[in-house]
Amino acid sequence: MKNVLVVLSATLIIACGGETKKSEVITETSRTEVKWRGALKNMMHKGDLTAKADLNEFENYEHLYALGAIENLKGEILILDGEVFNTSVNGTEMEFDNSYNKDACLFVYAIVENWNTYDIPDSVSTYEELEVFVEATAKNNGIDTEKPFPFMLDGTPKSFDWHVINWKDGDTKHSHEKHIHSGLYGTIENTEVDMFGFYSKSHHAIFTHHTTNMHIHVKTKDNSLAGHADGLILGSGMKLKLAN
Repeated sequence: MKNVLVVLSATLIIACGGETKKSEVITETSRTEVKWRGALKNMMHKGDLTAKADLNEFENYEHLYALGAIENLKGEILILDGEVFNTSVNGTEMEFDNSYNKDACLFVYAIVENWNTYDIPDSVSTYEELEVFVEATAKNNGIDTEKPFPFMLDGTPKSFDWHVINWKDGDTKHSHEKHIHSGLYGTIENTEVDMFGFYSKSHHAIFTHHTTNMHIHVKTKDNSLAGHADGLILGSGMKLKLAN
């Protein structure tokens, strides 16, 4: 990738079919720059669950990909190419909200216009093996793995663990396990999914947990479930997508 100066972010309003759409003005080096609002360490150690981003600000961003957590840890955020798949918990049921009318206590995002697709060999099966493969494939294809970057997974895992957080009001003792079990959670087998995530070796406790370089959210292809992906066993013929 060319070593050019990164131009300061700006906003461009483009007329399109009678509507206005917002697109970040980006250079070659900033095309898929990962940005974020909020930090896991402030939630875990300071109990700060307040809003750090109003999603309405991003509604008209073209080719927006994002994940995060709703204010007060009352649900999960997933945006794929501008399409919203936010989920929250109502009693024992999962509720979808396909609008931008949410505030986020954590919001990680990038603009991705195009993806390149790579076969994941059947020898890559576990979450840990996937992490190694994602970094190696990115590095081999010219992505600077010292910086955070987005990726997607496509196909049918043998299984994946998921949760949708529903944090108890007033609880100030945070842990990853309590986050998983505060709301809805489970394991799904042999179901076709879209998975979107960010890889970074230098953002532990910011937008990845301290034990992993990846933060992944998942949506089933039939749109019946969306949430945070906690673990997975890959299936045969799955694909990795990296930003072009």
